[in-house]
Amino acid sequence: MKNRDYANRKPAKAKGKTARRGKQAPAPRRFPILLLLITVSLLGGFGYFLWSINDSAETTSPVVVEQPKKTVVKKDPNALPPKPKEEWTYQRELENKQVEVDIPEKTAPTRPYQMQCGSFRTQSQAEEMKAVIAFQGLSANVRKVKGTTGDWYKVSLGPYDRKRLAEKHRHILQGAGINGCIILYWEG
Repeated sequence: MKNRDYANRKPAKAKGKTARRGKQAPAPRRFPILLLLITVSLLGGFGYFLWSINDSAETTSPVVVEQPKKTVVKKDPNALPPKPKEEWTYQRELENKQVEVDIPEKTAPTRPYQMQCGSFRTQSQAEEMKAVIAFQGLSANVRKVKGTTGDWYKVSLGPYDRKRLAEKHRHILQGAGINGCIILYWEG
């Protein structure tokens, strides 16, 4: 499609009556009488509806009928029955009972844990990851491991005696944007 330059284009000369008067003004809009009638009738119908349902709701409170020398209270048939009284028996049953719990002695884990945060082909990438971990206040190790596809440099933290401490350090590293750390058993 051909590009047109509308900014420098001269207006076309009009012929006839529009040329003398310029642009014709649009016809004035009429007042929307039909819309007004519909709105007034809907508002009137809604008002009549509200007036017709006024005082049509039944009261739910008991009705008091006065008779000579007596006051009779009629109960509402839709009223709820009284709330039942709760009875708890376990408190009386457990008063003289004893609970025995076997608490094992604290034992050290059989295998310590380590956390591996990366495995890289080049030592410079592994040292860079170790430096980022060091900025978080943790010390990491870089180990060179021979694999089937060549040498790998693994960045790991640990060993940890408890998994809870390894989880704590992993959350610290996640706060720094290091999300790939996994917790493994120590391979020694």
